[in-house]
Amino acid sequence: MGATIVDALDTLYIMGLHEEFKDGQEWIQQNLDFGVNAEVSVFEVNIRFIGGLLAAYYLSGQEVFKVKAVQLAEKLLPAFNTPTGIPWAMVNLKSGVGRNWGWASAGSSILAEFGTLHMEFVHLTYLTGNPAYYQKVMHIRKLLAKMDRPNGLYPNYLNPRTGRWGQHHTSVGGLGDSFYEYLLKAWLMSDKTDTEARKTYDDAIEAIERHLIRKSSGGLTFIGEWKNGHLERKMGHLTCFAGGMFALGADGSPDDKAGHYLQLGAEIAHTCHESYDRTVLKLGPESFKFDGGLEAVAVRQNEKYYILRPEVIETYWYMWRFTHDPKYREWGWEAAQAIENPTYDDVQQSFFLAETLKYLYLLFSGDDLLPLESWVFNTEAHPLPVLHLGNITLAGSPTLR
Repeated sequence: MGATIVDALDTLYIMGLHEEFKDGQEWIQQNLDFGVNAEVSVFEVNIRFIGGLLAAYYLSGQEVFKVKAVQLAEKLLPAFNTPTGIPWAMVNLKSGVGRNWGWASAGSSILAEFGTLHMEFVHLTYLTGNPAYYQKVMHIRKLLAKMDRPNGLYPNYLNPRTGRWGQHHTSVGGLGDSFYEYLLKAWLMSDKTDTEARKTYDDAIEAIERHLIRKSSGGLTFIGEWKNGHLERKMGHLTCFAGGMFALGADGSPDDKAGHYLQLGAEIAHTCHESYDRTVLKLGPESFKFDGGLEAVAVRQNEKYYILRPEVIETYWYMWRFTHDPKYREWGWEAAQAIENPTYDDVQQSFFLAETLKYLYLLFSGDDLLPLESWVFNTEAHPLPVLHLGNITLAGSPTLR
C-alpha cells in the first residue's frame, strides 16, 4: 500500500521537492489500491494514509489525493458496526470484517485509536458533504462524555460490545496519547468554535496534572502512568509529545493559566532532552524511569532503543514556535546529528519521513511556513487547514463543499 510514499508526500511538498512529489503522485494514481484482502489498523490507516492524502490535497490542490482519501475512508466505515459504535481496532479492507487486538484488555478497543479519528473525519465530511464521517466521531465523543471516569481520568481500554471500561490503566503515552491531543486540535481546527472539545480537554488535563504529573527528586517534571491504583514513575518516548501539546493549548486555557501551561511544556521538553543527553548516543530511549537515583534513563535492556521517533523533536518545534528560545534549535540539531551516528536495523518507519524530518525542517524554518493560526497538524504531522465555518454546523449539512 506504499505507506512510506503516502506518509512522506506532504514533507516533500513542504521541503520544495516537487519532482519527487510528482513521482509520488504518479505512483498513487497508478498503483495505490485499497481493494486488497488485508487486515489493517483503523487508527494507523487513518492517521498515516487518510491524513497524508488529505494534507497532500490541501497543499497541492491535486484532486487525486482527495478521491483516494475518500475511497479509503469508505473502506474504514464498516469498523464502526459494533453494538456501541466504538470501532474495532482492525478491519479487513475487502470484507469489512472488524476485530480487536488479542492482547488488549478483555477484547477492548483502545482510547488512542478510537479517539484519534476526529480531525480527519471532520475534514472528510467537509470535503464530501457526507455527514456519516462527522456523525461517527461525534457519537464516540458523546458516548465518552456520559461515562464515569475514575479520578477524572480516561482508562486506555473500552469494550465496544458492552460500552464499559476495561482495565483502569491511564497513560498520556502509548494507548492514550493522541486522544487528548485530538480534543485540543478539534477545538483549534474548528477555529475555536468547538468549545465542547476544549472543555473536555481542559478537564482531562486537570485530572492528568493532579494524578500523573510529578517532579523527580532531581527536579525533573515527568508524566507517569496510572496502573492498578498507583502511579508508575516511568515515561515513554511517545509521552514526550505532551510538551508541545501543553504549549499549543496554553492560549485559551482556563483561569489565566496560559503561562503555567507554557512553563509545563518547557519542563517536559527539558526532561525529554535529558533522556537524550544522558545516553551514549544522545538519542532518547523508548522509555525511561524516575526511580531512586536513576532519572530519565532506560533501565531495562528491552527499552534501550530508538526507532526514529518524532515526539521529542515535535515538542522542540512547538516550544520554538511559542518562545523562540534558541536552545530548542540547538537541541534539535543535536538530535539530527545523533541520528547519523548509530548502527541501524533494517526497518524505517514511515513516520520518520512524515514526522521526524518534517518537524526538524520546520524547526529551522520561519514561522510563516505553515503558521499555526491556519494549520493544525494531525498526530502523524500531516497539516490540515483550520475550518472557518462561521455558524454553520457540520451535523449533516450537505451544503459544506
